[in-house]
Amino acid sequence: MRGQMAKLLGTLPQCGVLEQILLRPSRQEPMQSVTEASVELGQGLLGDRFSGRVDSKRQITLFQAEHLAVLASLLHRESLDPALLRRNLLVRGISLHALSGRRFRIGEVLLEGAGQCHPCSRMEAVLGPGGFNAMRGIGGLCVRIIEGGRIRVGDRVQAEPEPEPEPLARL
Repeated sequence: MRGQMAKLLGTLPQCGVLEQILLRPSRQEPMQSVTEASVELGQGLLGDRFSGRVDSKRQITLFQAEHLAVLASLLHRESLDPALLRRNLLVRGISLHALSGRRFRIGEVLLEGAGQCHPCSRMEAVLGPGGFNAMRGIGGLCVRIIEGGRIRVGDRVQAEPEPEPEPLARL
């Protein structure tokens, strides 16, 4: 059964696309949308207030574009500006949950899914009453940088192939 589950978890042929890059220049400031950005190992997403916090699993944050409609619906809104969510990258077409714990590329950059990006109390203030709870379970993905480079809106988001398991040594 483990082999079947590992095979299912390792199968991710879908490719996504980077729809938006958002930077937080400083605390409590509005997010700024840019068309491209530099990602550096040991520095993070340049221009973002968290740049330089390399010991964190939250070097860059991603949000699933398909979840914007879900979140808007839960909050009884027509639509929702992704900048309100305070995440860096808006991605469409590939499951962020499936990228947790594995390596993937966005453009030139190699990243590793480090776990869920849980909402903070600020979501209650920004989205209104119930905003925190509406985001629970769909808050996005935190990632670590493995290899830096440039990212651009429109770049492909694609999982790296899973490494083949090493054969067991014979005794």
